[in-house]
Amino acid sequence: MDIYPTPAEVLRKLQVDRPVLGFRPHAAARAARWFLDNFPGETLYAVKANDSPKALNSLFGAGIRHFDVASATELRTIANLPGAKMHIMHPIKSRKFISEAYFDFGVRTFSLDSEAELEKILAVTGNAKDLTLVVRVACPSTYSEISLEGKFGAQWSDAPDLIRRTRQNAEALGVSFHAGSQMMCPEGYGQVLRTVSKQIARAATLVDIVDVGGGFPSVYPGREPPALDAYMDEIRDAFDQMLVTYNCELWCEPGRALVAESESVIVRVDSRRGNTLFINDGAFGTLYDAAHCKWVFPTRAFDANGHEMSGRKREFDLYGPTCDSADYLEGPFLLPENIDEGDFIEIGNIGAYGRVMASHFNGCGYYDEVVLADEPMLSMYGEDVGATSISAAL
Repeated sequence: MDIYPTPAEVLRKLQVDRPVLGFRPHAAARAARWFLDNFPGETLYAVKANDSPKALNSLFGAGIRHFDVASATELRTIANLPGAKMHIMHPIKSRKFISEAYFDFGVRTFSLDSEAELEKILAVTGNAKDLTLVVRVACPSTYSEISLEGKFGAQWSDAPDLIRRTRQNAEALGVSFHAGSQMMCPEGYGQVLRTVSKQIARAATLVDIVDVGGGFPSVYPGREPPALDAYMDEIRDAFDQMLVTYNCELWCEPGRALVAESESVIVRVDSRRGNTLFINDGAFGTLYDAAHCKWVFPTRAFDANGHEMSGRKREFDLYGPTCDSADYLEGPFLLPENIDEGDFIEIGNIGAYGRVMASHFNGCGYYDEVVLADEPMLSMYGEDVGATSISAAL
């Protein structure tokens, strides 16, 4: 795949008709190295955030070896990475999936949040004695932009008994939680860790792993979180105070934080009506979060000849290409006031939950793909990896 120095060069060199996904492997690699260097434990990449070969190869090349998989498709994909270790952190699984993971792919780590799921895992694996079982406990999503409350997690009243019961059947026992996506307050992790510590004390048993889940943030317009160092400090301090043994492991499962900055989409303006632009990607494509979660992503505009547009800016809202009125991106997106039909917009930082959410509804959702060597429009990590590292990152 060709490498282009900037999106502008893509527009100058290619005949662009459908949306273009621009992947920055150095951005994914940089984020992975940051977590490997700074998280005080093991980092598992949540594959659901972006399962493209380019993303996976970039993360693997940077040193990520542990992967949180949630489906048979993800299982088979990660199995192609030599030496990768897979952990099934989805609390509810089919019996066929458990069997395939355990017997065909050697997976030994399974999450659960109920006695029924524990019994299922034991039955399918023949009461295996080499299981790492991780009990997911419920916690509030107080400081997150996207709540994950309600679906998964053993409740406070049930968790101690489930932890004790699981201990009896696990070679290694873990306790996990997920405080929501795009956590905006580091102290949220500390609060949950202190609560989990009380649950472990009530269970009166030893645990081998504490898994803080995902939720680590990326940066978007209007959603600028504290520096990631503050999250690491909060987790480290709270974990040090937990009622666990000195050799208890600490895990995390970042998805968004590792890949959000690594990808952008270049879209074409097909029409303008006042301050509304109609573009050729949208809610049913890579911009799901912009439509359904009302997120604003960084943008910059280029004219039809690939020159970046400047000048006075104004706020726009966007409609995607389908016939559905729900294909609406409220924004506001800040763009040059003279933008019009035939111009292009790069929408940045869509590497997490962008391409994986895209569908072919209404015949849309097809993309050209390129590799970009420039930096993301917004970053949590700085610029310590240059264009010369692109090939290595791939």
